[in-house]
Amino acid sequence: MVRPFEQVVADYGPMVLRVCRAVLGPVDAEDAWSETFLAALKAYPELPPDANVEAWLVTIAHRKAIDTTRARARHAIPMDSPPDRPSRDGVPGDGGTEVWDALARLPDKQRAAVAYHYVAGLPYKEIAAITGGSTDAARRAAADGMKALRGAYGEGGKS
Repeated sequence: MVRPFEQVVADYGPMVLRVCRAVLGPVDAEDAWSETFLAALKAYPELPPDANVEAWLVTIAHRKAIDTTRARARHAIPMDSPPDRPSRDGVPGDGGTEVWDALARLPDKQRAAVAYHYVAGLPYKEIAAITGGSTDAARRAAADGMKALRGAYGEGGKS
């Protein structure tokens, strides 16, 4: 029996949002999340019953992140005043952006591999299929990304 799409959103929505935040940062994450599930809603009826829904959604989120990154590069966003700083735990005004700042400094492939493996829990083979590389390259990118994050924060927290 095929799960109702509402159940798919309930089951995987938080994970997809975490992936979008890790890949794009807190500013664009919710838009990418919405775009991911709009695209998924259209394609869901054609999804094979034995498909890995989690990997399928991360693949869609990956493509939406690429679209967002490309759009960001093409357009400046004028503002009257600086936006409120995003917080570490989603509470406006906290101002904690340290994790995103560290993730943003990673090369794109490392940031994606870290997000897809450590946030979404995908195996390296599926990450390789999403990002267009080999399983070993996905494993190396995730390891290098985590090494860089540990260097920025130390093993037990921010150094």
